[in-house]
Amino acid sequence: MTNEKKLSFEDAMTKLEQIVDKLEEGDVPLEEAITFYKEGMELSKICHDKLKSVEEQLTQIITEDGRKENFSIDEEE
Repeated sequence: MTNEKKLSFEDAMTKLEQIVDKLEEGDVPLEEAITFYKEGMELSKICHDKLKSVEEQLTQIITEDGRKENFSIDEEE
């Protein structure tokens, strides 16, 4: 799945949602469900990595003097 890494975040999320929908239907044969699950996990990792990269970029932009500070999107200030 090396091509998956070139997907945009939105495309990866769309594919992941399609996989979830298929698996939630419940009528997928076990072997096919396992394949879908593996693909979904890879797509999930791609989305996570892209979000982490954006978070790091935001950290660098927000930090005035260029020092690396801990920043989390979940934090409320």
